[in-house]
Amino acid sequence: MTRAIAEERIPARMPTAVYEKLVEAAQAIGATLNQFLVQSALEKANEILEQERVIKLSAASAKTIFGLIENPPPPNERLIAAMKRREEILCPK
Repeated sequence: MTRAIAEERIPARMPTAVYEKLVEAAQAIGATLNQFLVQSALEKANEILEQERVIKLSAASAKTIFGLIENPPPPNERLIAAMKRREEILCPK
C-alpha cells in the first residue's frame, strides 16, 4: 500500500538573530517553532487574501454602486458598438 504524503516542507534560511527571536516568540506562547511559523504565515496569508478579495466602500460609495446596479444608465454609443462587435464575432450568421 502506498502512503500519500499530506504535508509539504518549506526550507528557510535566516540570520541567527531572526531565528532566535522566532524561537523566543514560539516559546512565549507554548508552541513549537514549526507551529509558530505555520500559524503566523497562515494568519498573514489570510490577511493578504482578504485585502485582495474584499472591496471596502464608504456608505455613500456603496449606495452609489448599488443604485447603479439596480438602475443602470442606458447604454452609450461605445457600449452599443462593442455589443454589436461582440455579436458579430461570437454569433456569425
